[in-house]
Formats: sequence, C-alpha cells, structure tokens
Amino acid sequence: MENAALHTDVSEELPSRRVFLFLQGPSSPIFRKIANCLESYGHTCLRINLNVGDQITWWRKGASNYRGTFAGWPAYLEQFIRDRKVTDMILLGEERPYHQAATAVARRAGVAIAIVEMGYLRPDWLTLERDGMSSNSHFPADAAHIVDAAKTLPEPDWRKHYSQTFVADASYDLLYNLPNVFLWFLFPHYRRHAIFHPLAEYAGWIRRLVAGKRRSARADETVRALLSDSVPYFVYPLQLETDFQLRAHSPFHSQKVAIDEVMTSFAAHSVADTRLVFKVHPLDNDLIGWRNFIEAKAAALGLAGRVFYLDGGNLDVLAEASSGMVTVNSTAGLHALKQGRPVKVLGTAVFDIAGLTDQQPLDDFWQAPAAPDAEVSTAMFRLLAASIQVRGNFYSKAGTDAGAQAIAERLHENTVNQPGAYIVPPPRRKPQKKQRPASLSA
Repeated sequence: MENAALHTDVSEELPSRRVFLFLQGPSSPIFRKIANCLESYGHTCLRINLNVGDQITWWRKGASNYRGTFAGWPAYLEQFIRDRKVTDMILLGEERPYHQAATAVARRAGVAIAIVEMGYLRPDWLTLERDGMSSNSHFPADAAHIVDAAKTLPEPDWRKHYSQTFVADASYDLLYNLPNVFLWFLFPHYRRHAIFHPLAEYAGWIRRLVAGKRRSARADETVRALLSDSVPYFVYPLQLETDFQLRAHSPFHSQKVAIDEVMTSFAAHSVADTRLVFKVHPLDNDLIGWRNFIEAKAAALGLAGRVFYLDGGNLDVLAEASSGMVTVNSTAGLHALKQGRPVKVLGTAVFDIAGLTDQQPLDDFWQAPAAPDAEVSTAMFRLLAASIQVRGNFYSKAGTDAGAQAIAERLHENTVNQPGAYIVPPPRRKPQKKQRPASLSA
C-alpha cells in the first residue's frame, strides 16, 4: 500500500552547514536570490555555468564554467561534487539532457536533489519538489492518503499576490538567449535543449504581437458565441511544443499526435452536436500552424462546425462553462478541477488521481465525463500548496524576492514535500511513446 511506503520524516542526517550546487535555472534572477538567502543561513552556494546566459543570470561568486563536451559532463560533475563536498543540487526541471545526467550522478553520490519550476497553482506560485516532477514525482497518488495528509491543513489564500508582465518575461529571455547565440564560441560544446532556434522564436513572437489585437478580438467573439449557445462543449488547452511535460511525460512524440488522437476519438464517440474547443497557449511562438492543422483534421473527420480554435480569450471563463477538459498534462487541468469540471489526462500529471480526474477511457469520457470528488479536490489543493508550492514568480522583483526566500527556507529546514507528500518509490511511471500515426508527417 502507498501509505506503508511513506517517508514521514525527511530530515535525514544532514550537516548544519551544507554545500548547494546550482545548475541551470530560469532566465531570471531567482536562483541568485535563493543562493543569497541560503548563504545568510550559513550555507555555501556554488554554480556551474554551461553557457553565457547562465553566467549573466548568476553574476555572483561561487561560479565555475564547464566548457567541455556533453559526453564529458558526468565525469566532470562527479569530480566536482567530490572535490567541493556538495550535499545538495538545485535545478530547473530534471528532463533537460544535462540535468538528466546530473541527477543520475547526484543520486549515485547521495546528493539531495531539489527541482524548481513554474507553479502548478498559477499564476503566482512556484513549484519546489524533492527528487523529481511529473512521472518522477514523489507526491502521493492515492486519494485516501491525500485526504488524510491534508485533514489539518488550512485552505490556501487564493488571492493573487504577485504580478509579472510579458515584457519582463521577454526581456529576461532575450538577456539569456541572445548572448548564447552571438557568443556561442565561449562555450563551443554547449548543446541546447530547446526545439527551435531563439531567433526563430523571437520572429514568431513578433508576428504574434503584431496580430495580437485582431486575434484576441476574434477569440473573444468566439467565446461569447460559445457561452451564449446552449450547445455543450469540451476544452483542449494546447501546450507549448517545447514543454518537457509534453516531451518527457506524455505518450506523444508531438502535440500533433495528441490532437489527432483526441479529434479522432471525439468524431467517433462524442454526443452529436457536442463541440470541441482548442485554445492556443498564450506563449506559443507561432512557428507551427496549429489552426491550419486542426481545421484540416476537422474537415477530414466531418467535424466542420463542431471544432473551434481560439488564439486568445480567457481560459478560466471558457473552462468553467464547459462539459469538461481534455489535456495531455497541462496545469490548466488543475484550474478546471478547482472549478469542479471533469478532466481527462492523456499523459502523466501529478494531479491525475482517481477520485479527482476522470479515469475512464477517452472514448467514454465524451459520453459521461466524471466530475472530481469535492473532498479529494479540496484535500489535493491544500496538500499541493502546503508541500510542493510556494508563493512567488520568476519575473518580478517582489515575486522573485518572495519565492527565493520561501524556497531557501524550505531547503534550509529540509521540509520540501512536507507535510506528508513524499512517497517511496515514486508512485507514477513515465509513459511509453505511442507510434506516430501514418497520416502525420515525421
């Protein structure tokens, strides 16, 4: 049973003065601020820079530069950990190739691992998990355990505390990536983990900004029409093609494969006249023609007039009035669950739990979507907020200050995943990739 595997005390024998090694973080000052806070507690903070952007976002003492090959990275890191007596490792996501290698080295060396990412409970929360996220997460997956662990926890304050702007996000992104493009020769062997070249992404974002008002107006008009009609609809929020939630923690090689599966199922098994609404991610780079792909697929499946595509609009408003949401593993699913809407998850997600999300096959979901159990939902959100979420963001001064202080405090006190949210072994598995349909190009 899952409860029997619970580690209730994670304050294992750790030295009072620890050595924290920071690897790649967000294009943000938050890792630097976390290090400042940890050093105020008496710890030592080190950093390994893999590119020029890493140098710029760190910009403090304790840094070393790795300019070797990717093949040589594990041996270098093993020696670094040994020589510097590293006790803890902190990084942004664990699925980047450098981080996959680093976490394997850290586990062999007995180094504690902390994963920082965007929050599950957005907009102004950050994730801090011990040892892994999504498929690798140690967060409980049993509803009874979650309800028991959360029974004394208070309801979180859901008011938004910190705001950040697209301009700030984009500015930090430029500050990180442009030096890597033009000063690549300073780290000649560095391998990027992203799918698209930064300059191509920026060109796409500029194109989106130019057409932003027109797209938003069109989306708002479509949302108003959907809400005014009495016809039920389901929502599918698109994720970024570069998102490691999609790339590493789903059975799909690309989002096109997921869309193809969802539309094919919807065409064959949904109630007549039910609608399906696709909403593009607000940070999509416009380099993949999602609208053309979805509309062509709808025409081929005889779904003309039943499939809608939105590039804009308020997802929360759209989801609240829907019959349910289908998602690979987007955190948008959590927001729909909080609204009491049925959610079907196609990949691996920390919130895909019996009693919370719909566990029946996708083909059956369209006919009779199951809403989340209220008790399980309340407990899930309380435990998430208390154990693996902190308030803050990556791109505002107030948000990074608050987030850094909260993360440093949990690391210092060794309370990550506490109370009651660390299961051994991890209760989820990484899904196997499905074969790409012959109808989709490679």
